[in-house]
Amino acid sequence: MGIGVILAERGLITRAQLEEAIAEQRRSGERLDHVLVRLGFVTREQVLEALGDQFHMPVVDLASTAVEREALDAMPAQLVYRQNCVPIRRENGTLTVATSDPFELTALDELRLLTGCSIELVLADEEELHKFIRSHYGVGGDTLDAMSADSVHAVEGTDEARDEVEQAQEASVIKLVNDLLIEAINERATDVHIEPYEDELVVRYRIDGVLQRANVPPTINRFASAIISRIKIMATLNIAEKRKPQDGRITFSHRNKDGRIEEYDLRVSVIPMLFGEGVVLRVLNKSAVLLRLEDLGMPRHVLEPWDALIRKPHGIVLVTGPTGSGKSTTLYASLNRIVSDEVKCITVEDPVEYHVPGVNQIQVNEKVGLTFAAGLRSILRHDPDAVMVGEIRDRETAETAVQASLTGHIVFSTLHTNDAAGAVTRLIDMGVEPFLIASSVEGVLAQRLVRRVCEECASAYEPSPADLPGDFRLRAGQTLTHGEGCRACRQTGYRGRVGIYELLRLDSEIREMIMQRVNAPTIAEHAIKSDHLSTLRQDGYAKVIEGTTTMTEVMRALAV
Repeated sequence: MGIGVILAERGLITRAQLEEAIAEQRRSGERLDHVLVRLGFVTREQVLEALGDQFHMPVVDLASTAVEREALDAMPAQLVYRQNCVPIRRENGTLTVATSDPFELTALDELRLLTGCSIELVLADEEELHKFIRSHYGVGGDTLDAMSADSVHAVEGTDEARDEVEQAQEASVIKLVNDLLIEAINERATDVHIEPYEDELVVRYRIDGVLQRANVPPTINRFASAIISRIKIMATLNIAEKRKPQDGRITFSHRNKDGRIEEYDLRVSVIPMLFGEGVVLRVLNKSAVLLRLEDLGMPRHVLEPWDALIRKPHGIVLVTGPTGSGKSTTLYASLNRIVSDEVKCITVEDPVEYHVPGVNQIQVNEKVGLTFAAGLRSILRHDPDAVMVGEIRDRETAETAVQASLTGHIVFSTLHTNDAAGAVTRLIDMGVEPFLIASSVEGVLAQRLVRRVCEECASAYEPSPADLPGDFRLRAGQTLTHGEGCRACRQTGYRGRVGIYELLRLDSEIREMIMQRVNAPTIAEHAIKSDHLSTLRQDGYAKVIEGTTTMTEVMRALAV
């Protein structure tokens, strides 16, 4: 009896849904149970239970299963990855093997011969199984297993004359690099760091703003040169140049869990280091759906006035914060909010991170003289209504932005300052006249990103007063939320990020203070008293109380 019939007989799907899924299966070539889950007709748990009944196999929860090293060592990584199964227990001559696909397990005889054990099969959730395999055998473990078995592939081997280009284009090296990149994408990493040391090659992913080690087998160190060479070929860099830094880019395609092919733009930086070349890849999802302003985590008292500011016909609105604080995402969401058939938007960016429908986007190219300032001057001859400059880095760009705003354009841009009031003094430091700043700047949004508490393992707790800052008020008996740590969040207790914000709106008194060159703290103090500024700390505290993040995260983001 097929899985579809079992689910239908249990009343979990209708006959019409089954027929629709079968038609989709014929079109896509997927397993029927995968199609049923993808279409939303059943859950993975319901399918797993039905498969267990169909094959008379017990179901195991790998997330809570303790596995001894002896059992894991019973199967080589190559076989584990090829058959998508994993040994979890070895006892009294029996090896218990977990699989998510009882239809395709063809290695039972090979397993019996290899281990000398009888084989007992148990069923596990496919996603949990993949996580378990990566966790215990490492990213690319099967490929490294195969490469290690063939000594001619080892970079430090005896064949010094081996052509690096030829080596980097071998199927095993290509697969290993692809495995590392796909794992980064699956883990939602924004950056991949490949770092050579004397006795090891370290791979780290920046996930939710924090670097975390990738679980790679130690044998990866033997193939460091091949991995770096492969990345340089993909980025069309000079593979023979090992003494100078190089920059390039890679377009990488990957099929996501929904079956859709997504394109990623990987910005590559290679730098010579003591023990070899270090590589950092910035991961940009070209297929990512633009976030709405409502999705960023802005509180209402920030969102509503910001929405009004970005709809003004002219002036400058700035987003400030350190690198990686989400400034570009906020600007893209703001542009997406105002773009229409009646509004012409042009941007000049470095790099163009997302493609915004209806917006004309320009990539900075300093080699040919296309700087932010030069791009902005050219933009103004194209009759725009709204202009976005990726970053105001110098006096020329700042003054051009001011002139654009004073001639009837709304200008969006970013600055690197710690708070909203600091943007004003930063522009003055660049050499912009205070009266021009006072006449053009309408508002400044400062922001940081903090990690969200993982929803899978979130739990309430009563904090110790010693762990809280003195100005944080908590009612007696009131609890906060933190993550216990689980496989979904890589045991960190956090998954995803949310912004914390402060918005400075300029009134006549603040404009007068700017013209008098009053310092940033004094401007901020006045703005708070006149209800024209709500601080980053206040928004952070509010998100701690509502259980979105933790006090540790807020203090880290604010560098307190």
